[in-house]
Amino acid sequence: MLSSYVLSGIATLASFVSASAVVHRDAHERVFARQSSSCIQVSVTFNELKTTAWGESVSVVGSIAQLGNWDTSKAIFMTATGYTASNPQWVATVNIPPGTSFQYKYIKFNTDGSVQWEFDPNHSYTVPNSCTTNPSIKDTWQSSTPTSTTSTKAATSTATPTPTCTNGPTTRNCWQGTFSIDTDFDTNWPTTGRTVSYDFDIRNTTMSPDGHARQVLAINNQYPGPTIYANWGDMISVTVHNNMPNNGTSIHWHGLRQWHKGSQDGVPGVNECPLAPGQSKTYTFQATQYGTSWYHSHWSSQYGDGVVGPIVIYGPATANYDLDVGPLPITDWYYPTVAQIAAKTMHVNAGPPKADSALINGSMVIQGAGSYSRTTLQPGKRHRLRLINTAVDNHFMVSLDNHVMQVITNDFVPIVPYNTTHLFLGIGQRYDVIITANQASSNYWFRAEVHVAAGCGDNWNNGNLNAIFSYAGQSGTPTTSGTSYTQRCTDETGLTPYWNSYVPDGQVASQVTQLNTWLNQTTNTDGSLTLYWNVNGSSMNADWSKPTYSYIYSSTSNWPSRANVLTLPTEAKWTYWVLQSQAGNPYNVAVPHPIHLHGHDFYILGTGFDTWNTGKIAGLDYTNPTRRDTAMMPAGGWLAIAFQTDNPGAWMLHCHIAWHADEGLAVQFLEAPSQVAGFDPKPSNFDSQCAAWNSYAPTAAYKKGDSGI
Repeated sequence: MLSSYVLSGIATLASFVSASAVVHRDAHERVFARQSSSCIQVSVTFNELKTTAWGESVSVVGSIAQLGNWDTSKAIFMTATGYTASNPQWVATVNIPPGTSFQYKYIKFNTDGSVQWEFDPNHSYTVPNSCTTNPSIKDTWQSSTPTSTTSTKAATSTATPTPTCTNGPTTRNCWQGTFSIDTDFDTNWPTTGRTVSYDFDIRNTTMSPDGHARQVLAINNQYPGPTIYANWGDMISVTVHNNMPNNGTSIHWHGLRQWHKGSQDGVPGVNECPLAPGQSKTYTFQATQYGTSWYHSHWSSQYGDGVVGPIVIYGPATANYDLDVGPLPITDWYYPTVAQIAAKTMHVNAGPPKADSALINGSMVIQGAGSYSRTTLQPGKRHRLRLINTAVDNHFMVSLDNHVMQVITNDFVPIVPYNTTHLFLGIGQRYDVIITANQASSNYWFRAEVHVAAGCGDNWNNGNLNAIFSYAGQSGTPTTSGTSYTQRCTDETGLTPYWNSYVPDGQVASQVTQLNTWLNQTTNTDGSLTLYWNVNGSSMNADWSKPTYSYIYSSTSNWPSRANVLTLPTEAKWTYWVLQSQAGNPYNVAVPHPIHLHGHDFYILGTGFDTWNTGKIAGLDYTNPTRRDTAMMPAGGWLAIAFQTDNPGAWMLHCHIAWHADEGLAVQFLEAPSQVAGFDPKPSNFDSQCAAWNSYAPTAAYKKGDSGI
């Protein structure tokens, strides 16, 4: 069976080959007898001998338009119909004007979509002027030491090709140089040599994003904080100044795997000590992925009070669009500070309070006050919209009246595009969608709704959580109506990664580790209550004064038991995990959990609303399963995931509902700690940051009273 590249190559070749009768001269050459006596085009046949593995394919690309102008996305795919082990022949025929001189090379598409060029020098050729000559060029793949062949090519040139892949409205699959949507960023990414720098000043202030004033911990006096913009492969440098008088802080770059750079992950008690008031820190890391995400404080539930903002990393896409209208963060909003609510929630025999409202792109209307966020659409154009759920408790179903959304990414993972009218957005999740402005020129409601009955949180302003999308030239308030759908609190299905990914079968029960979660309510000696979310019987309690990386850098392992450290197998091993909801003590609190993993994406092998057992192992999905970094664990059910140990460090796995993380629903995966210092030496300010925090902590106005994460 031919690979998908070869099949698409056959279709591509059809547009180049004129009606011809094929006559085999020998095993290495074909002669084409033209049926036309005109000499407008000459059929040039390229024969390349290159041994390939199953699923790989070969193309030819060159300096003329007929060969893609060195653009790998426009390279001419070659067929392998005559390929044998002894004669690994790839063939393509291209119509080229007589007398044309050009240079060319062969490229191999690997199974992960990456491109491998043959070595220099370039091949060169001049098409004969004869109307009766249909040349057949024979080449052998050039290794680092070019091998002489019996080809009919002219003298080679030492000029190095400059492959281009220009990203534009009709070629969003392209990026820069040899990079494109086919490049698997797990193994290959550009290094641009460019650093984008940001300065974050975090201060206490008062803001009224929906017309109602409340205290906000704002970055650069704005909410949400500034959007970080970068290109795929850029270095990102963010200097954080903690000018809050009574709060420590940290910044986590959600979804960015921090490849071999865990010290920059920004979790206090894990990667660093908190940043004390008056202190500054610079985080530096590379954007090895692309798409949409967000940054937020990981210092308890602080991000719910304002320390949060979007991240946009430009790169290729799986569908074309005309305009990028940027990020649209959505969050629940509380008039008491989230810090106050979290502290109370941890000590009451009741669920968390309703959110007072929600903010879409930092604004909302409630009780006649405030204003709606407004996004402008250009008629007839395709708009890329970047949706982010930055909430602490509410999950949202989003839609745009009268419009369809084409979904092209989930989290940082490019997917095979699909269309939908409603999209479920769990806490921490992101979707990039394309909206085509093909309706009447008017104003339309964008809706974010909380499915209360399904366990997705609660909101006093539910049913009125809206933003406005206006066609250019339109103003005013929409009068459109939404459409009905089934309420749920579960993930989107059918999210197919663009790159085929096959997880090795975890068929052996001993390969699957079960992580059981439940809520314990304890009574203290003074009669007060404390709620603890447990994982396998232990509630996370991070030590802000001595983070896990202190142990890693000192090559010790005597961390406290409630650090919830789980040691992973050696590098390059697949690991399989099942998170299972269990009845708590004394109550069974069965609610959905948005599970987020740091340092990795994971593959979702299966979910269920029942009780997990090893008999379900054989029925899990190992063939190109959904991949992401945040997934919903169903209420009262289970979530089966897998990931590979390829990123040394200490990485959090936790629920992203703020109250649940505060109450301990988290573990740390410790991965190849002996390798960390070689990739990621101790930052020069690591010890001084801890010293500053430990000097401040004894006199801090607010003492640590939760898990710390």
